[in-house]
Amino acid sequence: MDKLLFYEIDNNYIDFLSKFSEHLFHNAKISQSYSRKYIGILFEINGLKYFAPLSSFKPKHKRLSETVDFIKIGDMAVINLNNMFPVPDGIYSLKNPEAENDLQYRTLLNNEIRIVRKKEEQIINNAKTVYNHKITNDGKSKLSQRCNDFKLLEEKCKEYEIPLKKK
Repeated sequence: MDKLLFYEIDNNYIDFLSKFSEHLFHNAKISQSYSRKYIGILFEINGLKYFAPLSSFKPKHKRLSETVDFIKIGDMAVINLNNMFPVPDGIYSLKNPEAENDLQYRTLLNNEIRIVRKKEEQIINNAKTVYNHKITNDGKSKLSQRCNDFKLLEEKCKEYEIPLKKK
């Protein structure tokens, strides 16, 4: 994979995987016309594609320092690498900010991706560190306790069957 870009994850996969992880939430329907989407970045770990979702920046994030699993994207978003999860091909799609009709949202996405690209090496290195820490210290540290169960999610990822699209 070349550079980090934003991707959106299929709701069916999130529904499937959320049964196996307390850190994955269903894509909540916020209103009739808007639902929270899983937008984030994609990279490779252990021979699989991993997705790290972006979370909205909250006031509490201002006082928090970055850690190996918590990366600030300016004051617009955060990436919690402990919540990353594996994804099979075919369930993610490139999120093109320029296709957004809402100018404010388009600008936000463009600003976020600019910062993500500046922090690309840090994000990927930290993701690998978090992954390896979880695998070797499962349940023995605070960091490993707040991480997704990557091995379980990898098994479930491999079991997942992509639904056929209706014509």
